[in-house]
Amino acid sequence: MIGLSLTDIATTVGGTLELGGADTGATIVSGAVETDSRRITPGGIFVAKPGEVTDGHLFVPAAVSNGAVVAIVERALDAAALGGDISQVIVPDAVAALGALARRVVAHVHAEGTLTTVGITGSNGKTTTKNLLARMLEGEGETVAPEASFNNEVGAPLTMLRITHDTNFLISELGASAPGEIARLAALVQPDVAVVLMVGMAHAGGFGGIEQTVRTKAELVEALRPGGLAVLNSDDPRVAGMAEIAHARGARVRWFGTGERAEVRADDINVTAQGTSFTVTADGLVAPVFLRVLGEHHVSNAIAAIATAMALGVSLAHCIERLETIEIAERWRMQPMGSDRVRIINDAYNASPDSMAAALRTLAQITGPENRTVAVLGAMSELGEFADEQHDRIAVLAVRLGVKRIVVIGADARRLFLEAIAQGSWDGEAIYFATDDEAFAYLTGELTDGDVVLVKSSNSAGLRFLGDRLGEYFS
Repeated sequence: MIGLSLTDIATTVGGTLELGGADTGATIVSGAVETDSRRITPGGIFVAKPGEVTDGHLFVPAAVSNGAVVAIVERALDAAALGGDISQVIVPDAVAALGALARRVVAHVHAEGTLTTVGITGSNGKTTTKNLLARMLEGEGETVAPEASFNNEVGAPLTMLRITHDTNFLISELGASAPGEIARLAALVQPDVAVVLMVGMAHAGGFGGIEQTVRTKAELVEALRPGGLAVLNSDDPRVAGMAEIAHARGARVRWFGTGERAEVRADDINVTAQGTSFTVTADGLVAPVFLRVLGEHHVSNAIAAIATAMALGVSLAHCIERLETIEIAERWRMQPMGSDRVRIINDAYNASPDSMAAALRTLAQITGPENRTVAVLGAMSELGEFADEQHDRIAVLAVRLGVKRIVVIGADARRLFLEAIAQGSWDGEAIYFATDDEAFAYLTGELTDGDVVLVKSSNSAGLRFLGDRLGEYFS
């Protein structure tokens, strides 16, 4: 974090400063901000936020032991409870304080004129696009981007607080499970560039339907700084409609997609087990691209990143050169595992109806006629009243794609298994297990040379760990 005095920090977060040791209000703090005591390094700031399972205040001593010099807390702690004599900032809400601190730091650095802020949202593809764009921008200047999927009210501010006076690009991945969340996060960073990838059924239960999802994703475009840039998917009518909001903000619009309207366009897409090749046309330039990240659906993410990077001054040649160095978008996202004997594709970090469908199509596309397709599927979460129909939809797709074995795991996904049977997979093609361990025992005995296996579920289903086990077993 940039250096701020203890008084500045307390004023920014609306807290009460209790000095510790030899500190004064003028003492400057510039260490990393963390909510996990295990990640604290000397000089750091520990934010003791309450959690669903435990309370961050219990870990203040561990943070102090690791070198924390100030704690942002919701209740004052005595020296014994602190584990040392350090300064405290007492606030009503630690998470709100974290956001306020991030807003202050980003605004301060942005005012210096060398920082460009980019916000990315969409029902799917945020993390992949963020990683691709970060790789393209790293060669142009210091770039700060989220770790993993740090895209919520805690992860997004923590990323923002990593910037320094030397940072040129800040990429914020902005997720939401309910209306208003993107607006709150985007207000912290006030993006110069807003990238909207697509609108689908992810988190539909929290949003209350697709139209509310559209309005929520549009909150990022509404947060653009005047004169900013909206990078929009011309293939998605719901996203394309956000151009009106951008123009009302005095912002420019840059289109990506596969149609003629797109300024950055992908053509001649060819999916193989080694990756996806396509031709990109960007601002009158044409070039071939080979994307090693598996799946045709990642082409859209790649051209979104190219469209954004080129708008920020990166040449098309450099975009492609850096893009082609990336083998996986992120752990547990279309991650190849196993061996040439049995190939495992672990894509179980998250799942929405759109990403589940895309992963199944990829499985079918990359598997030759001499090989067998196996889909190991768990529940898609946060779909609310749409859960049954969306699990039915995925079952229908899996059967129509001719997936040879559909292995369904967990009570929340049982509807998918029943619909697969109803659609014709009743002769052993579809099988159900209540637990990962039962499925693992079955799969290690069932899988054979030449099988290609997709493991896909929402994070809450935990199948990513089953994918890891299968990948290690067949390596």
